[in-house]
Amino acid sequence: MRITIIGAGFSGSTLATLLASEDETTEVCLVGVEDTFARGVAYGETRPEHVLNVRAGHLGADPDNPAEFADWLNLGRQGREGFLPRLAYGEYLIDRLQKAKDRANNLTLLRQEAIAINRLGDGFRVHLEDGSYFASDRVVLALGALPPQRLIGIGPRLARHPRYIAWPWQDDALGQIDSQARVLIIGTGLTMADVAASLARRNHRGEIVAISRHGLLPQSHTPAPGAPIELPPSVHQALRKHDVRQLVDAIRSLSHVVPDWRSAVDALRPHTQTFWRGLSAQERARFLRHVRSYWEVVRHRVAPEVGELLEGLQVSGQLKVRAARLLRAGLRANGADALIRERGKEQNRVEQYDYVIRATGLDTDILRTTHPLASHLREAGLISADAQGLGVNVTDDLEVLDQHGSRIPDLYCVGPLLRGHLWEITAVPELRTAAKTLSQRLRSSDSSATTNVRARTLERELVLSRGF
Repeated sequence: MRITIIGAGFSGSTLATLLASEDETTEVCLVGVEDTFARGVAYGETRPEHVLNVRAGHLGADPDNPAEFADWLNLGRQGREGFLPRLAYGEYLIDRLQKAKDRANNLTLLRQEAIAINRLGDGFRVHLEDGSYFASDRVVLALGALPPQRLIGIGPRLARHPRYIAWPWQDDALGQIDSQARVLIIGTGLTMADVAASLARRNHRGEIVAISRHGLLPQSHTPAPGAPIELPPSVHQALRKHDVRQLVDAIRSLSHVVPDWRSAVDALRPHTQTFWRGLSAQERARFLRHVRSYWEVVRHRVAPEVGELLEGLQVSGQLKVRAARLLRAGLRANGADALIRERGKEQNRVEQYDYVIRATGLDTDILRTTHPLASHLREAGLISADAQGLGVNVTDDLEVLDQHGSRIPDLYCVGPLLRGHLWEITAVPELRTAAKTLSQRLRSSDSSATTNVRARTLERELVLSRGF
């Protein structure tokens, strides 16, 4: 039995670690790109000034030991309540995967990009970027967030010019910006906060304008964690009824009577996946249209020091956050002309900037992605898009549904591409739980699958120069 996990970010490396063992009857192969292997984009393409959005004491990748990360760093009480650099978390993920590899007999780490998957009998053939391929009985898609799409409104000449930065963390793109440059950032969420932190670290003095549909900045965590609360009957009733409006009203009322509104939002966390799964397609669309922007900024908060930085930049006038939409941006002699419409207004304004930066955050829309493997699987009909453009359709056992809505046996998905199925599946606590659930599912069927005749119909020879 061979299980191949494609994607070596947090979800993929955590699942591989859970499946690693001394049992050689099940091979586990983790496939991922070299540059961010084990860490993924979130913790691999980051800078020293970028800090975690969750307190260190709760970030263990082991679902049964949330304190593992803090223990790995030998943190005291104060350190466990703090927000540490994301680079440190990336090193932690590398270390725990390597330790799993050292103690296991069944784990192979393959640092290559998988570009295609084909059905092979009742199993699969996995194709790699160097032209080689191998057979696998089961495949898990752990692709993480997809590459940012092309930003609508960016003119073709600007799109190819250094004045437009489509991915801020590639090739030190922010390092080319003059300290006095006027910068337009598209997006006001967590990615924008990272961009602002990086510009501030480089002593940027020019004006920064950030725009989004609602012009909302992420809220901040408190310096010290607040006390947990019990949800009142009004909230539980709304959760049981799967009523978005009633739930919003109940939480709004609760936030006025608890010491800190954050405790009310955090108390919802164990219930959000079940609530989401019980919503009709119409209610999900309603939530995304009317509630999503507000939910994101109160649920996914920044560290206190990042919140203070953003507030300081706003108070000084250097950072201006606006509810507006970019209609068009084109290259000019020394920068870009941006056609912008303020929210609620009909008149458009042309504004001049030295640089335009895309910071629109997490993307899991497989219909519009340029990701090679996701595009191939979609075109081959092996995966289908969630109706809201949030990811991949799956069964309750996380098996992928094809273009006809039929499950594909032994093709699974884990990670942010499950947003359409679970909604809350982008932070460590939910990701590690999903990885554990899937690992148990894979292990429970290993014993019967290894004696299945179909295993004998698969290619057993790995066409790789290095071999397994």
